[in-house]
Amino acid sequence: MLEIQEKFDTSGYERIIEAAGVNNVHITEALDCGRAVGFIAYAYEAERTVVYGYDDGGDLMLCDGLVRSVMFKSVLKGIETMVFELPDQGLYADLVKLKFLTHGTNVCDDLNSFMNGCASCKNRKDD
Repeated sequence: MLEIQEKFDTSGYERIIEAAGVNNVHITEALDCGRAVGFIAYAYEAERTVVYGYDDGGDLMLCDGLVRSVMFKSVLKGIETMVFELPDQGLYADLVKLKFLTHGTNVCDDLNSFMNGCASCKNRKDD
């Protein structure tokens, strides 16, 4: 069973934390039967959450779950903006596919509306 959980120590993620250049990086992992199959690295700031990297193993739905988990936690903290500062430009393509970002941008604004907007998707009829 897949679970998405915050990891409360950063062992194994030293390189991404060093590359981020900040000390307050959080790691959330996707676990399958207790084995990490993906992660997202991020930090909370006063007005925004900054994502420094993620690995979804090529699974678009896992990418969606990892990003949404951090969005949800950000909204609970009153943060409405998520900025992606990813070292690998190739990682942005899936974020655009999932409509977290528009092409050429790295900022997702109004997280609360974004999260609430998803609730209406299930009620939408396909044409």
